[in-house]
Amino acid sequence: MDTSPERLLEKLKNLPPQRLSEVEDFVDFLKGRDERARAAASRRLGEAMARLDALSLPPLTADEVQAEIQAARAERRGARRADRR
Repeated sequence: MDTSPERLLEKLKNLPPQRLSEVEDFVDFLKGRDERARAAASRRLGEAMARLDALSLPPLTADEVQAEIQAARAERRGARRADRR
């Protein structure tokens, strides 16, 4: 969609008061939905971090991190090749 804030404001100016109230309610709904999604993602991240911490594993070295990245890239490339067949 190509809706600029200015274009949206022009449309809002032409709405009757009842419709403006509905738009405001919808904007509040969208904001709340985004906040709930962010809170849920934050909670899941915290839980994952706690599970990782409970494993008491030593941190990866830079070489180990690089090896993991290369393995993931190779796996993705293999999956793309399989999809093309």
